[in-house]
Amino acid sequence: MKKVFFIILSVFALNSCQKEIDLDLADQSGNIVIEGNVTDVQGPYTVKITKSVGFSQPNQYPAIANAQVILSDNTGQTETLQYAGNGEYKTNSFNAVPGRTYTLKVQADGKQYTAQSTMPEAVEIEGLVQDSFQFGDKTTYTLLPVFTDPAELGNRYLFSFTINNLSKKYISVLSDNLNNGLPNQWNLNLPNDDNDGRDHQVVPGDIIRVEMQSIDTNIFTYYSSLLQISDGYGSVTPANPPSNISNGALGYFSAHTVRSLATKIQ
Repeated sequence: MKKVFFIILSVFALNSCQKEIDLDLADQSGNIVIEGNVTDVQGPYTVKITKSVGFSQPNQYPAIANAQVILSDNTGQTETLQYAGNGEYKTNSFNAVPGRTYTLKVQADGKQYTAQSTMPEAVEIEGLVQDSFQFGDKTTYTLLPVFTDPAELGNRYLFSFTINNLSKKYISVLSDNLNNGLPNQWNLNLPNDDNDGRDHQVVPGDIIRVEMQSIDTNIFTYYSSLLQISDGYGSVTPANPPSNISNGALGYFSAHTVRSLATKIQ
C-alpha cells in the first residue's frame, strides 16, 4: 500500500521493550482507511475515511463520502457524525473525558467496521528543558518533557512536535516499562539535518511546539510499528501496522488526552 497517514514520521525514538510484530507487506490498494481521534479537548472530533492507493501511485486518496459513522461510549452517549467533505466526518455535541471506553462503528461499501479505545487519565506536562550537544560542526538540540509517570505500570505516551509554523510533524512514542512511577528522563531529539531544506535544521530562535498524548496500548503498538517501518526521513515502506479496527480496515481509532507546551530554542 501507499503511505496513508496524515503525519510525517521523522523521529525513531522508542524507550520500551518491543515484541516482535508480524507486519503485512502486501499491497492493499483499494482498502478502506479509517483515521479517527477522540480527545479530552472539546470537539468537534473527526473521523477521516478514504481508500488506500498502490505504493507506486500518487498521494491522492479517494474520499468515501457515503459512509455511516457512529461514535458512542460506555455511558450510553452516542452520535451519528455528519459528513463535512474531503472524507471527513465530524461530531456536533459529543463529549469525551478520560476513563471512558469509546466505540467507533463505520458502515461503508457494504461492510461494517468497528473499533474501541479507552482514554487514559491525563498526565500533566510541567515544562520543557532544553539541552544541546556538539557533533562536528553541528549543534543538536534536545528537549526534556518534564512530567512524572503515574505509579501504576502500563502508561503509554505519544509525543509530536512542530517547528515554527511549518506543517511537518515529528512523532515518537514512549512506554513506562523502564521508568515506571518516576520523573521522565527521556529526551526529544530535534532535527539538525538541513539536506532537505531549512525546516530540518533547528537553530536558536526557533519555536518548538510539543504535544503529549496519553494513549492506550493498541495505539502505542500501532505507532511503534509505524515508526519501525518508517525510514526515519518521512517515507514509509509498503507495510501495514496492526490496526485496532476490525474487518481488515487500515488506520486507527484513538481516544487520548492532549497536553501541549511551546518553547523557543536559546
